[in-house]
Amino acid sequence: MKINFKVKEKIKTLSFLFICLFIFLFQINSPILNALSMDTYQTGLVTEELRLKVPCKFKDVWLETEKKVWEPWLSIQDGFLGRQIFWDKEKEEALILVNWKNKKLWKSISMEEVNEIQEQFEENVKTSLNLNVNPFKLIYEGELDKQG
Repeated sequence: MKINFKVKEKIKTLSFLFICLFIFLFQINSPILNALSMDTYQTGLVTEELRLKVPCKFKDVWLETEKKVWEPWLSIQDGFLGRQIFWDKEKEEALILVNWKNKKLWKSISMEEVNEIQEQFEENVKTSLNLNVNPFKLIYEGELDKQG
């Protein structure tokens, strides 16, 4: 009886260890572990994501004004690495991806300065299109952190 009890205890212990080992090994491959760690939060590459409504009929003016107003300003910002501009004809939406060396440098730019450049952009667009309002509405603003 005592031997039977000891065997059952050994089986329980081994089962418990096997389950723990399985959980541990499974966690090693977890995508969560590949996320940007907190120590690189401010220092890792980050991409600013902007989505805008850009009507077909105003696309050329939008692109021209982007190049005229935003590109020169961005090019002198510390930490700016480049940007990509995409346009979806069906949705009449633009996607702008702006790459920054790190979040700290990107966020060190004052909102006053950004708003000033945005105001220049909008005034340029309204003048070019002879409109009273900016036809390019911001749909989404976010950020993407480079993984692994």
